[in-house]
Amino acid sequence: MSGRTTSPPEVRLGDWREVLADVVEVDAVICDPPYGARTHAGNARMHEIPTARRSLAYDAWEPSTVDGFVCSWAPRCRGWFACMTSDDLIGAWRSAYRAAGLYDFAPVVITAPRVRLVGDGPASCAVYLMVARPRSVRFSRWGALPGHYRAPIERGSHIGGKPLGLMRALVRDYTRRGDLIVDPCAGYATTLRAAVIEGRRAIGAEIDTETHTSAVERLAQPYTPVVYFEPLTGAQGGLFDGVTDG
Repeated sequence: MSGRTTSPPEVRLGDWREVLADVVEVDAVICDPPYGARTHAGNARMHEIPTARRSLAYDAWEPSTVDGFVCSWAPRCRGWFACMTSDDLIGAWRSAYRAAGLYDFAPVVITAPRVRLVGDGPASCAVYLMVARPRSVRFSRWGALPGHYRAPIERGSHIGGKPLGLMRALVRDYTRRGDLIVDPCAGYATTLRAAVIEGRRAIGAEIDTETHTSAVERLAQPYTPVVYFEPLTGAQGGLFDGVTDG
């Protein structure tokens, strides 16, 4: 799958390694994949609390999982990687990016207000955006990008989900209009929806059947796309051009 033909966003059901095998070229990988084992263990403890959210439907990632992910997508991605993670996998992402020959950056902090319900220490208020790009002149001239994002908690959000506004910001910062974005761990398709609103193309995969059904329904909902205006290519005459005093 390649090219720049216009098409609606698509989320496929299944493991990304299988259902996205035919996607041979993308412009960016923007993804919120599973976090490390420590984060998943913390989520498991949350279920001892009444009214806690449902358990995660996927396994934690290990350093080897991160390495396999980057090795798979690096040859197929023409542009940026912008993948979120927990603090225990920061080193794994940096190592995987470097092994793939990409230029990596310091973790970009994404903060969200949270309360630690078990009350045994500081709340975990941050995740980390691990960013990398090809070593080419084009991307070295991309421009300055934020070193920090804020992600307000949205009403009705799902466990592990990210706000649509945050994902729209990442789409705008790390892609251009018409680009093809892949999210191999699409969840409820927030990245895919953000992409289409911002005038990009998108494809993703989700392994959990229940989540996939919700993602498909969400992508079918109406939305208002952003309207971009092209800059004027020539000089525009003013109302009083050619008029002199006297």
